[in-house]
Amino acid sequence: MSAVSLSLSMVTLGTPDVGAALRFYQRLLSWEVETDDPDWAVLRHPDGGVRLGFQTERDFVAPTWPATPGEQQMTMHLEVAVDDLPAAAAHALACGATRAAFQPQQDVLVHLDPDGHPFCLYVA
Repeated sequence: MSAVSLSLSMVTLGTPDVGAALRFYQRLLSWEVETDDPDWAVLRHPDGGVRLGFQTERDFVAPTWPATPGEQQMTMHLEVAVDDLPAAAAHALACGATRAAFQPQQDVLVHLDPDGHPFCLYVA
């Protein structure tokens, strides 16, 4: 059996509003817009690597954080490395995020994007 080369190239979030999600994450991460269509958009890190995509989910239901039985479960979250946690948290709030009420760790801050997707800020 020959070896197969696999490489993760993109993580895609479902959203009810692709344009709004694209603009939020573009402000948050300062990444470049690669594709901007009504139902599909992609952000690219200026240095390359994994891209962040957005696709329209017409029946989108925001995930619950923390997980709650009987509610929409969080199936994934983004981990965002920062160099200054308080400054990054203030930036995330200014971009339109909200800080999650439940914070399971002192050295990681959980935020929710405008669609309710959780993302963690932590010092790398």
